[in-house]
Amino acid sequence: MTIDKACVECIINQSIKVADTIHADKLLKKRLVSTVEEMSKEFLFSNTPPEIASDVYAKMSQIAKKDDLYDELKRASTKKANSFVPFLKEKLLVSKDKLLTAVKIAVAGNVIDLAAEVEFDLEEELEKIFHTEFSHNDFDRLKKDLFGVKSVVIIGDNVGEHVFDYMFIEILQELYPQNNYIYMVRGFPIINDVTMKEAKEAGFDKLCNLVDSGVNTPGFVYSRASKEAQTLFDKADLVISKGMGNYECMSPSHRDNICFLLKVKCNVVASALDKEVGDIICKIV
Repeated sequence: MTIDKACVECIINQSIKVADTIHADKLLKKRLVSTVEEMSKEFLFSNTPPEIASDVYAKMSQIAKKDDLYDELKRASTKKANSFVPFLKEKLLVSKDKLLTAVKIAVAGNVIDLAAEVEFDLEEELEKIFHTEFSHNDFDRLKKDLFGVKSVVIIGDNVGEHVFDYMFIEILQELYPQNNYIYMVRGFPIINDVTMKEAKEAGFDKLCNLVDSGVNTPGFVYSRASKEAQTLFDKADLVISKGMGNYECMSPSHRDNICFLLKVKCNVVASALDKEVGDIICKIV
């Protein structure tokens, strides 16, 4: 997906959110916003939104002299997500379809997105997710495909959401123990996306094969990935992609059998999917 005119305003608005998040004074806030406004005049509409965002956030980090602009909020998101784990484990314990429940949990976590056009409440989403149907529903195909594969790459998205991804992978290992599971994270801090730091703190390195993708974008841009990540992506029997940023970067992709799991949080992605903001998606291409 390449950027739309609406993406420009969204990215400029993100500079305001960043300034507020890092408690910038008036002078620093003005500099951050004005810099992004100037950068927006040169945005290439042949790029994906995450590619544009990577340049913008790198510049804001430089101006603010802060490598991880959302480090405080990422810690808060993790703490909040962890508070729901007992409730979700109980849901899995009594579930008649553990895979469906685990997939719904993984998608519900996708609302923890600090760059989204529309924000959703995590607690509210978890209350209703189990009674919500996928607007695009390839779940039965996903269930079938998991029986016939050996290697599965799960591309992570946001911090906090990764707590639910951990539970998702636990269920995948329980139901399909024959498969090798790889969890791929961002190579650098970008927005509130999960990196090796947060993934290791959550124990992914002991759960499955944990891989630094090398990308500096809030989405898996293949050309920016490490050779190891590219090889794993190409050779995997199935790729499970979490979130809008990854969808934007891999739609289209040079490979098939990618399962996109996400909640629609902006009108541009809604239009691309021919869905509505707020819909949940399980789409295999």
